[in-house]
Amino acid sequence: FDPLLIESKTAATVVLMLNSPEEEVLAKACDALYKFASKGDENKVTLLGLGAVEHLYKLISHENPTVRRNAIMVFGIMASNCDVKKLLRELDVTNSLISQLTPEEDVVIHEFATLCLAHMAVEYTTKVRIFEQGGLEPLIRLLGSPDPDVKKNSVECIYLLVQDFQSRAAVCALNVIPPLLELLKSEYPVIQLLALKTLEVISKDRKTRIILGENEGLDCLLTILEANEFSDLHVEALAVLGNCLEDVHTLQLFQQTGGLKKLLSFVGVSAVPDIQKNAAKAITKAAYDSETRKILTEEEVEKCLINLLETDNDGVKVAASQAISAMCENLASKRAFGLQGIPQLVQLLSSVNEEVKEAAVTALANLTAASPSNASAVVDAEGIEPLVNTLNGQRDGAIASAAAVLTNLAVQEPIRVKIQSCGVMTALAEPLRSTNSQVQSKAAFAVAAFGCDADARTELRNAGGLGPLVELLHSKNKEVRRNACWAVLVCASDELTAVELCRLGALDILEEINLSTGRKNNFSEAALEKLLDNNLSQKYSQMGYLSSSNVITDGFYDCGQTKLGAKFLSLEELSMQELTDRRAIIFVNAKPQEEECPAEELLYPILHFRGHSILSVCCFLYIRKGKGKKEEEKAEEVIQITSMVQDEKNLENSHWLPPPDLILLDYINDASRTILPLTATREQVVALAQFVADKMGGPIERNELHDFSWELHISEIEFELKCNVVPIGKVKKGTFYHRALLFKVLADRIGIGCSLVRGEYNRAWNEVKLVDDSPQGISGLLLPPQEYIVDLMFEPGFLMKQGSAEADQYKRI
Repeated sequence: FDPLLIESKTAATVVLMLNSPEEEVLAKACDALYKFASKGDENKVTLLGLGAVEHLYKLISHENPTVRRNAIMVFGIMASNCDVKKLLRELDVTNSLISQLTPEEDVVIHEFATLCLAHMAVEYTTKVRIFEQGGLEPLIRLLGSPDPDVKKNSVECIYLLVQDFQSRAAVCALNVIPPLLELLKSEYPVIQLLALKTLEVISKDRKTRIILGENEGLDCLLTILEANEFSDLHVEALAVLGNCLEDVHTLQLFQQTGGLKKLLSFVGVSAVPDIQKNAAKAITKAAYDSETRKILTEEEVEKCLINLLETDNDGVKVAASQAISAMCENLASKRAFGLQGIPQLVQLLSSVNEEVKEAAVTALANLTAASPSNASAVVDAEGIEPLVNTLNGQRDGAIASAAAVLTNLAVQEPIRVKIQSCGVMTALAEPLRSTNSQVQSKAAFAVAAFGCDADARTELRNAGGLGPLVELLHSKNKEVRRNACWAVLVCASDELTAVELCRLGALDILEEINLSTGRKNNFSEAALEKLLDNNLSQKYSQMGYLSSSNVITDGFYDCGQTKLGAKFLSLEELSMQELTDRRAIIFVNAKPQEEECPAEELLYPILHFRGHSILSVCCFLYIRKGKGKKEEEKAEEVIQITSMVQDEKNLENSHWLPPPDLILLDYINDASRTILPLTATREQVVALAQFVADKMGGPIERNELHDFSWELHISEIEFELKCNVVPIGKVKKGTFYHRALLFKVLADRIGIGCSLVRGEYNRAWNEVKLVDDSPQGISGLLLPPQEYIVDLMFEPGFLMKQGSAEADQYKRI
């Protein structure tokens, strides 16, 4: 067949020629398609639509080297298009391309095969395929190719592959470090840059850092930094050095050769923000190890970082502040920064850049932790006000760190007073409402630190901060819940705040927390007890114990043991209930009425609500009989009278008060007059026990205890008063828990320390601590106090040593 010369002006015709069996036609068609695809991305899409990729895929393994070369050239140029890459992945072209990277292949094939692989290695799935198909080894070998394009494409492909941890671990074993270091000497900046970027990635591995040091890689990197003509590579070189500084062995080697000093000097004189920033980041990475911090301190890295704080670039300030935070773990560094760096950091708190502000306040938090001198330096730098202002900042990290700094400063009382004068509790109210657990935790911790002052608690209460603090008790975060419990514990130190916390539900939440073994903590238990210390009625009802420091005051009432999870009702709520056959509520109120009553007429009102529009008040008039009544001289006749009082509307606007117990008031006066003058505490305890027993029905024989009808007596009082609430002074026949309560009430009034303990089956007893006399013949020996149980029933005044058989019998029988 005679030769036929064809001139085609359409790509479709040339694509059809790829099916030709003639090698010359194939070679020329591929060459034409390469030129067409090189003109732009649209042409690549056109060829893709014409099905050129499928035909070319068959030709990249053609036996003719020219056809094979030209086909791979087209692939290399077309692979930059995303749609083409997608189709190439589907065709699994990587294996065929890797097979073309043998040493005997043409350099042009190497160039475009590596170019195609570099384009495709952007995708994760292709990275995995290249690794699994053994592409790393030929690519590393091609780093030594004489052709710069092959080097560039190969190192770029390796850089993309080592983003995956499998390839990153494999290249170290394939000895990639020497050829990469050799590429740093290339005359082409793009090759040097790609080599540095690859070194930066793989030097994150400790083994690679060691190999880099053994191959004098650090000196090579330092040479780049010292050369002004390589200024465009300084940032990347610093990044590699930053990774190397994380390794103690490498850092020691670098220090011994003087490289570390040169590096810090270079950073100090450089005015390039990226270099300064990367240097600070490198120091931050290295400072996470105690040994590396020590080496950096020896080279006075603190001066370098302090100088970086004074630059005009916000990114550098952030990086320098973060490096200072990391270096603070070293005590010598913390002292050095305290002398010079704190004023600069305080100034950064006024920055308009929120990131700068956050980094600075975080550094201050680390600097002031367990460092009174640095805390004082912050105050001297006038840092209190900007720190308080930062509590209302925009970034959660800044707010949390500001709260931490203020907490660190609050350790010193004079500083704490200064901070409180700046309204810190008002400022903390908003962070307590944050949804960020770190902010919540630090804010609650700060409240615990400042809440020890009464004025601060009042400020928090007035600022509405107690509500969000109580809400934090619900937190599922362990640290937040712990610090919130701590803050509640501190804030409950005064009655007003404790009452408000109880009103907000803190008591119920703490009870719920303490029921859970996973959620409770030491502070939750202590906080609950602290709140109960300001609500002794509920404490005794729930815990069955009042210590000698729990002084019973007017308004206390004993409603018995509260069931788990049951709501604890107030005395007013209990007084509004209908008369029932359940246990009577015994209350204490020796406070007389404000209005003076005639001596012969002592009114005792018992309020009882029945839901009518007019309140019925049952009053009892006690009339003392005259001297003419022989045995009845001191007896009292109770005459019930009914009176009408103001209407219901006025009553709702008034504050409910429990009725006074004037009989109890007489008991207190009598005990003060007869028992208080006794000099010995033991004598006072015995006398008081006998006094209580006398008022509660006298001593009872053990075998006659079941005949002591105290229940009937209490029921008669309830029926008489038409109310479940009974004043303790009305009880004339009292059992264990009546007598123990009266003993505790009177003991607290006259200054005898005693506890009140609830037992089972209507038992209760008092515990007192007394010092025994010195053994005979030994004078001046001070013995430790012993705990005794006071008998109020059988032998009033008999003291039973705690733990003895008779004491145990008294509690049980």
